[in-house]
Amino acid sequence: MKRSRSDLRAKLEYYDRLLSKTILKYQNPVTGLLPAFLFEDGTAGWAENHAWVRDNVYSVLAVWGLATVYRRGAEGEENREKAYNLEQTVVKLMRSLLMAMMRQAGKVELFKKSRSRTDALHAKYSISTCATVVGDYNWGHLQVDATSLYLLTLAQMIAGGLQIIFTLDEVAFVQNLVFYVERAYHISDYGIWERGDKTNHGETELNATSIGMAKAALEAINELDLFGSRGGPSSIIHVMGDEIAQCNTKLVSLLPRESSSKEVDAGLLTIISYPAFAASTTELCDATRTEVISKLEGRYGCKRFLRDGYQTVKEDPHRLHYEPSELKVFENIECEWPLFFELLLLDALIRGDAPAIKSYREKLESVVIRDGSEGLVTVPELYQVPEDKVSWEYQKPHSQDRVPGHKKQHMWSQSLYILCGLLEEGLLNIGEIDPLNRRLSMAAQPDPLVQIVLLSEDRKMSVALKKRGITAETVHRAEQDPTFPIKILPAHYLPRLYQQLGISSKMGLSGRPMQSVGVIGTSQLYHIHEAVVAFTPQFLDHEAFYICLDNRLLVDLIRTDLAYLKANWKLMGRPTMVLPLTRTMMGEEGTWDKSPVFRLTQALVAGYIAGVRVQVGVMADYLDTASVKQLHFIDPVKAASLLDIPQIDTKITRSSMLGRVGRRSFVKVPVSVVNIW
Repeated sequence: MKRSRSDLRAKLEYYDRLLSKTILKYQNPVTGLLPAFLFEDGTAGWAENHAWVRDNVYSVLAVWGLATVYRRGAEGEENREKAYNLEQTVVKLMRSLLMAMMRQAGKVELFKKSRSRTDALHAKYSISTCATVVGDYNWGHLQVDATSLYLLTLAQMIAGGLQIIFTLDEVAFVQNLVFYVERAYHISDYGIWERGDKTNHGETELNATSIGMAKAALEAINELDLFGSRGGPSSIIHVMGDEIAQCNTKLVSLLPRESSSKEVDAGLLTIISYPAFAASTTELCDATRTEVISKLEGRYGCKRFLRDGYQTVKEDPHRLHYEPSELKVFENIECEWPLFFELLLLDALIRGDAPAIKSYREKLESVVIRDGSEGLVTVPELYQVPEDKVSWEYQKPHSQDRVPGHKKQHMWSQSLYILCGLLEEGLLNIGEIDPLNRRLSMAAQPDPLVQIVLLSEDRKMSVALKKRGITAETVHRAEQDPTFPIKILPAHYLPRLYQQLGISSKMGLSGRPMQSVGVIGTSQLYHIHEAVVAFTPQFLDHEAFYICLDNRLLVDLIRTDLAYLKANWKLMGRPTMVLPLTRTMMGEEGTWDKSPVFRLTQALVAGYIAGVRVQVGVMADYLDTASVKQLHFIDPVKAASLLDIPQIDTKITRSSMLGRVGRRSFVKVPVSVVNIW
């Protein structure tokens, strides 16, 4: 039933008042930061001055959503004023979190190398000053999901039109935050609930929520211009595709589990649906959702995880850690969080699941707290089993009525309640809070066609291969003719280029650590000012890897990498793999039929190998269809030194640089190769 304009306006005014009275009222006027919760007396008590990064980002989503509604329907000065005020409220909070983290730039630099929990960014800061509020050893600060959530939301907001990043120094810091989270797949952290493993001994572990949020953040911020429409090459964020693929591989292996100590965690709802949408398939998403609902859902919300002792009457509030034997006493009396009804409702709204929308709306409305005097709705942090009913709940789970915990309003939950309402009432569209279309990331994609460029060691080999129906490009060493615009380099050159990314001497940031690059990285072409550069795969690097001397293993590695590209390629354009062929690999010409490498080239020419579609050709034919990455952040003089190419003209516009990568620009242009033999 279509609602009248006056009804929609009344609803909008209601949510505006609800936001003002329950969230914006408690925002610090100087920093814009928010407390995570309120006690029954309307204060945050001991946490009055504590601003958690994760909670603040979630809390500001409702503000952003309402600002978007006002901006879209800005009729009259009043609405335009409200839209601008709400948008700047969002910007203020996001920038305060950024400033708080930038003060710890030294920790970011240390963490890139150490991955140590003591070098982690703090999980919370002072609401009034953005300074730290607890020591390095007094809290479980290493929470990759919190930093990743900030990056993901930052990317979405910038894509939605907000101007949050102002200077190139800030761009450099955000780029280093990418380096901070990009290896989440092997960083053990304290997780979304800050306590580490389930036994509460302060031990870190790999968490699916952290890995999934990092994957989503990396995908969202990759190639994003942080200055929006006002930016240029220097304000673009770069992410290595191999790091995203590694996060995805680890996430798939974990789901529907959260970690080794937790069977399943309701926090996974943030990964499989809004805001991360990190699950790679709908089947994996559905399986995880079903697992959460079947094992954790109750009458008042969902448990965070099984045997969670937080805020139960059996938990000793004077001890931070449990004994393993104690976990049994929390079974069946775990607190239930209304927050997860909101996440399930939000998920149902996005999927358009009408029965689920109706069900979770009814469940949610039954657990919120209503203020009779003002008609306001607040969402408590959790519901707990009263002490006098614990024994009955042990005997028959979900049979006893629960009561709200001491935190009568949970800001994160309050924000999602408003966001769900705006979406359900039709005031807000999901695309407006997901401008990067993360929700479409699970859509099936066609398998990529891998473009293969074979490079023969000399012209004689090229002619011999041609007689056998195999196209192999003949190349000359760069030392003989250094002016060719297409360079083919060994893989170890690529990390040297990325070391120049994110450098800020003022903040003591050194750029990306020297780390090897995977097959996704070497299967792209790179446009560096006027030069186009391709790289051979890492396993063919003689300086770094001796295995390339074993031809049978070499063939297996090529097959494996092709299968890996098929499973993980998500970039624009086709992957292009450059394979040099030497006489050492091929053997004597009369014995080629016995060579594993020669038989591999025959399979490649046939167009199908290891379940992957391939096409063999020359580099000039692939420039139009290849995936090309722009690396114009590198200083021209530095690029010339690193790549052994002539100094590059810097007076080139961005559009002209993009236009030069095409077949017409490079047809019949020879290819130059440096040190790959």
